[in-house]
Amino acid sequence: MFHLHCTKKLLDRIKPEIDASVSSDTALGHWYATVLFWKPQVALLVSERTLLPVLMPLAPAATLARRFPAQLALILKEHGAPSEFIAQEVWRMDKVQYAKTANRSVVGILNEFVRQAEFWLAAYAYEKGDDDDLLAISAKLAETPCSPLYKGPISPDRALHELVRAGVQA
Repeated sequence: MFHLHCTKKLLDRIKPEIDASVSSDTALGHWYATVLFWKPQVALLVSERTLLPVLMPLAPAATLARRFPAQLALILKEHGAPSEFIAQEVWRMDKVQYAKTANRSVVGILNEFVRQAEFWLAAYAYEKGDDDDLLAISAKLAETPCSPLYKGPISPDRALHELVRAGVQA
C-alpha cells in the first residue's frame, strides 16, 4: 500500500476518500501529486523519500492511482533500477490511500518541478499522447539538484540509486 498526498486542485479533480494514517509499504515512501493544466492535462508525482519525479497523463483522473505503478515502473527502468526492485515496488503499490499534502518541503519541490517541466515541455514540444516525452521530461527533472538532498545525494536520480544500492525495504 502507498499513500498519495494530493494538492487541493488534484483532490478536487479526483474527489477521493481522505485517510489520515501515515504508513506506506513501499521503499520510495509516500508520494505527492499535483495536476499540470497542459493540453492534455498531466499529473506530476514526487516521492517523498527520494524526490523522484514522475509525469503521466492525468486522464482519466479517477484511475490515476491505478495507472501510476505502471508509469513508475517505466521511470525506474529508465533510471536503471534492477527489475527485482521495480517488481517489489509495484507489487507493494496494490492499494492506495489518499491524503492531503503534509510536507511543505516536498510541496515546494513539486512547485519547482512544475516550473522546470514548463521549460522542458517547450524543449520537447510535447504533443497529445506522446508519453515518451513525459518519460524524457521526468528523467531530466530527476537530474535537478534539490535542497532537501544537499547533505547527501543532491539530486533525485542519485537518491534513487543510493536507495537501490542500500537495498532499503520499507
